Amino acid sequence: MPLPTFSASLNRTKATMPKEATMPTIDVFDPPMCCSTGVCGPEADETLVAFSGALRKLRRHGAEVTRYNPSTTPEAFMDTAVVYDALMDDGHDVLPLILVDGEIVHTGDYPSRDELNQLVGLEPA
Repeated sequence: MPLPTFSASLNRTKATMPKEATMPTIDVFDPPMCCSTGVCGPEADETLVAFSGALRKLRRHGAEVTRYNPSTTPEAFMDTAVVYDALMDDGHDVLPLILVDGEIVHTGDYPSRDELNQLVGLEPA
């Protein structure tokens, strides 16, 4: 698979995928929470706000992104074998758990935007 190209401006790094590359499928298995955006309750969770923004950007660029909450979609946690096995082996500490194209790539916390870009294959040159 061709590597993406990057351009830097205003101290921000922008990742782009070559035209022939396809964006991944990203599944996020969140821990129990009232909302996945991070802006519910009296104070915003900055980590969740940043992570949600990074996912929105990947979605705009063609990634298929799905988030699962055990309160609303418990069947996804039981029906996805790698997630179920991780939960049985290591408990809820593995949440949040992120799959990219069906493979576990990150567990236990929400990655930064740069970490998420690397996890989905948008690695800097």
